[in-house]
Amino acid sequence: MMSRHRINFMGINKAALAALPSILHKLLPGGLIIGNEYAARNPRRADHNIGSFKVNLRSGKWADFAVSGAAGGDVISLVAYLNDCSQSAAARQLARLLNIEVSHG
Repeated sequence: MMSRHRINFMGINKAALAALPSILHKLLPGGLIIGNEYAARNPRRADHNIGSFKVNLRSGKWADFAVSGAAGGDVISLVAYLNDCSQSAAARQLARLLNIEVSHG
């Protein structure tokens, strides 16, 4: 029987915020830091120009203002959106990228 551990979403998001610019350069190459935001092309659509897809560097909130409903409140949700996967899978991917423990308890 496998033991299950809860994913420390808050801890992973906190660690991601501390390293957000470098994470975004890996996830969304070619983007630009403009003020407190990272602007990039959205790889999930035929996005030819930087401008409508942005991530707030302080909060991790993100949105593609050209796509209805394409928005989220943290870095894990961004990874889930970009990779079309669950929040749990995204948290694990982000934890691996950050080289941190996935779970607590």
